[in-house]
This record gives sequence, C-alpha cells and structure tokens, in this order.
Amino acid sequence: MLGEIIAIGDELTSGRITNTTSGFAAHHLFEAGFDIYAMHTIGDTPALIGEALKRALKRVDFVLVTGGLGPTDDDLTTQAVSEALNRPTMPNLELLSLIRTHLEENSDQPVGSLDKLAWLPEGAETLNPESKMAGFQLIHRDKPIFFLPGIPHQMRTLLVEEVLPRLATWYKGHQQTSRQRIYKIFGKTEQEINLQIEQINLGEDVTIGYYPVFPDVHLSIIVRGDDQETTQSQAGNAFGLIEKVLGDFIYGRDKETMASVLGGLLMEQKKLFSVAESCTGGLISHLMTSVAGSSSYFLGGVTSYANSMKETYLEVEPALLERVGAVSPEVAERMAQGMRRKSQADISISITGIAGPGGGSDEKPVGTVFIGLACDEKTEVQRFLFSGNRYEIQHKTAQTALNLVRHYLLTQ
Repeated sequence: MLGEIIAIGDELTSGRITNTTSGFAAHHLFEAGFDIYAMHTIGDTPALIGEALKRALKRVDFVLVTGGLGPTDDDLTTQAVSEALNRPTMPNLELLSLIRTHLEENSDQPVGSLDKLAWLPEGAETLNPESKMAGFQLIHRDKPIFFLPGIPHQMRTLLVEEVLPRLATWYKGHQQTSRQRIYKIFGKTEQEINLQIEQINLGEDVTIGYYPVFPDVHLSIIVRGDDQETTQSQAGNAFGLIEKVLGDFIYGRDKETMASVLGGLLMEQKKLFSVAESCTGGLISHLMTSVAGSSSYFLGGVTSYANSMKETYLEVEPALLERVGAVSPEVAERMAQGMRRKSQADISISITGIAGPGGGSDEKPVGTVFIGLACDEKTEVQRFLFSGNRYEIQHKTAQTALNLVRHYLLTQ
C-alpha cells in the first residue's frame, strides 16, 4: 500500500529546524510493510497545503501530515484542510472540555487561542485526546489521512502508538513482508562494490542501494514480498551471496560501528587495547569510548602531538626524532611499543602523519600517515597516503587504524 508524507512549517523550509519527522515516519512505515510514494516539505501557506494534500489523495492510499496543528496564528494546517476538502471546522466537544478543564486547574488565564485546538474539520477523529497532544484522523473518500504535531517527540509517540496500529487494521492483509539489512563496508569504493554485486544473481525481488557514508560505503539490501516464508528464504539467500562476495570488507551490519565491532572482538578474545595518537588528535580514543562498556577492553591512550610528549610518555628517543622526523615508520614503531609497555595492553596502535593543509613535502606529502601495531609477536608499521582535507584525512586514518586491529583479531 502506498503512502505520502507532507511536513508543514516555515521553520522547515527556512532551514531553521531540520525535518527529522519525515525520515522517522518513512522508516517505521516501511518496516510495517507500507511503501512511501513521496515526501514533501512545505511552508505554512494554506493554498499550498491544500494543493499538496489533494494531489496526494489522487495517487496514494493514505497520507500522513505533520506540523501546523498548534494554537498560534501561523499554525494553519487545520484551516487549510477544511478549505481544501470542503469540510467546515466544528468543535470537538470532548477535546474542548479537556482543554478548558486543564486551563481552569492550572491557570487563571482565559481559554483564548487554545480553543483553536478543539476546532477540527468535519468528520475528524482525535487520535488520543487524553495524551494532550494535537493529532487527528480524517477519512476522506475511503482514504485515511493522519494529522500529527510537528514537535518530534509528540509526532513519534502518536505515529507508533496510534497511526501504525490503525493502518495495520485498515489495510489488514495488504501490507508486504520485508527484510532489510545494511552492510557497513570499508576499504572498497562504491564502484568496486557495484561491479562485484553485478556478478551475482540476487533475484528480482531484491533491491540494492549504495550509500557513501564517509569514510565507509553502506550497502542496503531490501527484499519484499507477499509471503513471509518466501521473503525470508530469498533474503537469506541474498545476504549469504553478498557476504561471500565481499568477505571481510564487510565490517558490520545495521547500527554497528567499526569501534563497536572491534570492541566485540576484543571482549571475545579477552584482550586489552590502547592507542598512541599524533595527527588524529585523540579521535581514535573518542571513537572507542563512544561505545558503552568500552572500559572493559579499552585502556586509553596518549595524544602525543608534540615531540616532547612522544619522548616523555612513549619513550621515543630524541636522537631518533632528530634523525628521521616524527612522521616516519621508525617513530611509529617506537610509539606503538612505548604505548604497549606503559599501558600493559595486549595490542597497541600508533598514528603519526601529516593531516594538512600544510606541513607536507615532496618526500612526505600531506596525507602521509604511518600506523604501527604492537602485539606479543611483533610490531608492524604500514605507510598510507590519504587524500582529502584535514577532517577527511584524520577520519580515514582513524577508521583504517581500527580496521587494521580488526583484521589482526580475525586472524587469531
């Protein structure tokens, strides 16, 4: 079944507030088995609101409208709907009574503009008057229209608790069954992934989407069908083929991050981890500690930006720094080894490089980074040349470093 989402508000079209409600609604409606034909964001203009609503009703099975239901003069959705659908507004006596009772108990002020909330288009049914959140349903020519507040937390509550159950009842047996998975991929470009996926037969009911989410590529797989058992089987087959083709380049699924996946491996193998950072400025420590429970495997790190910090806290010899410079494989090796000794970690990594925009040379251009990994067996250092601005180089470096540790743990 097809739906359309219309978000209303001058604050959205002016860019003052980001429209998060439409994305939330689309995600939950899709998971419930409904397809979204289109999403629109329009201002508080009655004629435009009415035009968008009438156009939507001609091409979809239901419409979801958010915003413009408040008590102020610029909340014009109800008025626009009344005029567009030729349904005069009428007082909802239950809602009006609740508003007046609330004001009598909590304020000496007259009812005033709050009365406006109780005047709804003819035939409208409030979604949950006891919740004290504006929202109503209107059936127009056998098509349900849902009007929700633009306040994000109120909209989310009414969508989940009122709209989705009503839609499930209204279109019982007509929703499609769906399975979706997002693969997080690092180390391959979108084009490289696309070429590999094209070589396998995933079936007609499988939809693939590629989404560069710096510094990764996210691969979305959606399988939809009328029969749950068949859809489940097709999805399992598609997931298996994709995982076989892309292998370890897939580091995670859905809401997993590189740091959370690495944390899981460290916990599983009962290993402790620490970092010595220079050009990433503590970014790796930030990523690791963004995962709840990371204190059980992440000991911490040293942000040794200055040479004096490398000497004092990581035991890098001043003579070595003088001879080869801070951005060198030798210094990266000493940093990783020093960090491991000081922290008593099982695994330590080091980062030293030139993030730019200045500081590069012909021998070591901007983007030159050395990453060291110290463990029981040995210390290895790899050289990388990353492109991009300072932000991009730092984030590519951090993700690469964590990925190196991930690959190391996968071989244990």
